[in-house]
Amino acid sequence: MNEQIRKIDAQILALAQERCRVLASHAPTRTDLNLVPETLRESQSEQASISGLDDFGRNLLRYVAGATFLASVKYQAVAYLGPQFSYSYSAAAKYFGPIASLQPVNTIGAVFEEILRGQAAYGVVPIENSTDGRIVDTLNMFIKTPVKICGEVLLPIHHNLLAMCNREEIREVYSKPQALSQCRSWLNNHLPEAKWVEVASTAAAAKIAATVPFAAAVASREAGISLGLDIVAASIEDNQNNVTRFAILGNEEVPPTEDDKTSLLFQVPHKPGALADVMVLLRDNGLNLTWIESFPVHGSTNEYFFFVELEGHKANANVQKALKSLSETAFRLDLLGSYPRAR
Repeated sequence: MNEQIRKIDAQILALAQERCRVLASHAPTRTDLNLVPETLRESQSEQASISGLDDFGRNLLRYVAGATFLASVKYQAVAYLGPQFSYSYSAAAKYFGPIASLQPVNTIGAVFEEILRGQAAYGVVPIENSTDGRIVDTLNMFIKTPVKICGEVLLPIHHNLLAMCNREEIREVYSKPQALSQCRSWLNNHLPEAKWVEVASTAAAAKIAATVPFAAAVASREAGISLGLDIVAASIEDNQNNVTRFAILGNEEVPPTEDDKTSLLFQVPHKPGALADVMVLLRDNGLNLTWIESFPVHGSTNEYFFFVELEGHKANANVQKALKSLSETAFRLDLLGSYPRAR
């Protein structure tokens, strides 16, 4: 039997190596986002090859597709706000695949810096939460750095109360400020005497709960499983439709699809009607806004940067026309990127 298995393994390896050669001949010198399997944006050919298969066959082929992709092109690290099993980690794994070269860093700013220094090809940062709104640290880094957006991913956020003790014994609850805020009502109702302790990440909170007596963490299920913590209560977020949108950072030029978004950062003169004029300009070019945020200009009173996301790709004629008109009136205009809308 062992000899038969060795022969089969040799055949599998030979086919995998042939797949690597085919991929390398397609894109030998650069990372191509459109080649990565389902976890990124599964190609039509790969969708066809797995249709009709059972779960084992689909999972096997997706793993092979990811592994051969990573072996055949120059696929650099993906920086994310760590540590492992943070929500940023989950978003990165969802977009790039769990076998990608995921590189944890300590802050959102460090994700940007890794790309600027060439230590990572891509980055994953939270940009908006459906409960708490914009992520200030991320928007601030777009103002400070020339890093671009080449994609986005939506991650449903389900917070869990993790501990090594019973709920009645919990004295302290650790988590990052946003997670505690998103579970405020549940914590007040079920743990009114427990002290809230803010830490850098939900994953760091889980590590504390695994070692500190009578401590609990608000974190992901994956973080709890990895550390052997009990799930004292599941999905304790106040908003059961809690979703965080993550921006994929990188210099990849993504071609148009039939459902794209374009992100802009701009500053217009501080005078009556200036922002309204921009809105009219976008409307007259048939552009629908999907998001707008204002951000104070440091050191100036009553002056703001504006972050705008609109439907369409920078290659579209109406987007190009709008950008040209806006560039003639704005103090600053940064095209942050065009990319497929996440679903």
